[in-house]
Amino acid sequence: MDDAGFADIMKQVRNQEFEKEMTEKVATAQKEKVAELKIAEANYQRNLQEKIAQKEQEVFQLKAQKDQEINQLTLAKEKIMFDLEGKVSNAETEKKLAIAEAVRLIEKQRDELMHQLKMQETEKLLLEKSLNEKHAIEIQKRENIIEYKDEQIALHKDMKMKLSTKMMGETLEQHCENEFNKLRATAFPRAYFEKDNDAKSGSKGDFIFREMDDAGNEILSIMFEMKNEAETTGNKKKNEDFFKELDKDRLEKNCEYAVLVSMLESENELYNSGIVDVSYKFPKMYVVRPQFFLPIITLLRNAAMNSMQYKAELALVKNQHIDITNFEAKINEFKKGFEYNYGLASKKFKEAVESIDKTIKELEKTKKALISSENQLRLANDKTEDLTIKKLTKGNPTMKAKFEELSSPNTSEESNS
Repeated sequence: MDDAGFADIMKQVRNQEFEKEMTEKVATAQKEKVAELKIAEANYQRNLQEKIAQKEQEVFQLKAQKDQEINQLTLAKEKIMFDLEGKVSNAETEKKLAIAEAVRLIEKQRDELMHQLKMQETEKLLLEKSLNEKHAIEIQKRENIIEYKDEQIALHKDMKMKLSTKMMGETLEQHCENEFNKLRATAFPRAYFEKDNDAKSGSKGDFIFREMDDAGNEILSIMFEMKNEAETTGNKKKNEDFFKELDKDRLEKNCEYAVLVSMLESENELYNSGIVDVSYKFPKMYVVRPQFFLPIITLLRNAAMNSMQYKAELALVKNQHIDITNFEAKINEFKKGFEYNYGLASKKFKEAVESIDKTIKELEKTKKALISSENQLRLANDKTEDLTIKKLTKGNPTMKAKFEELSSPNTSEESNS
């Protein structure tokens, strides 16, 4: 298996795991949200009933207490009046003043009790109002979540009319490029997003998105195709008509994902529902409406960031494999150089051996020649032994002197040599 095949398998496995995990998380989150809302609503109703019952009990007890106090005060009043009536006439004025004072105190206490009762009732009403408002807010949040899909569907249906004003004088490609450039400096500082101008294979996409990390590892790559269709177009095309060509462009340009930004089939509820995964037809392919152009990049990018650890490890393994390959190539290069030098040295050695053999043959010839000349030297030596100094120098003093010089030690050594 080559590196591209291994990388593609790893990408497919991660994509399937990610999509499965993503689907499970979305479903689990929706179930948990509904369950939480039901539990919150039940808790709210229970707490509200408990608080209302508690307040009613407090009010009931307060009313009973106040009624008892009023009855006690009424009895005290009657007792005082009864006692005052039994007093002597000279204390009538003092009795009336005491009665008036007692009545005033009783009425004051009664008014205070009534005020406290009203405050308790007001507090109860305010608490009920606060709890109702809180409950209404919770219900409104839940309704907003439930109605979000309907709002998005309505937005999709009305999108073409809105875009007809917004995109006047520009194409869908220009619109997407402008939307991306608005966030390029802040959200995608290291991203590459340019038109695909390479048509060597016979076709090309509209835009290519690539993003690398600081180490040069690819985080995400997307091949984009933008398709718009006027209402007056007679032969309307479907989104599926462009899937095969888009997948081909994705593979040829070595992109991980393919995204079709489409205004086609405006009445199709499938494509109006949001981001549509069509990987059941072609791997790692999505269809979105223009308003989901940036969200699909963000979604895929966040998913890719989670898998960057695996990509970094894969790049490390790939680099190690490259290092091993380079090491093997250097070893092979050394072997070839060694074999070449060994061949030259072997050739030179063979030539030197042949030269030595030739020299030995020449020396053998020289040896034979020397041996054959030995007899001649022996005969010459025999002849020289017959000669004597006296015979040669007889009657010749000059030769006698020369022979005497020859008979000296140095001359003898030279003669022997």
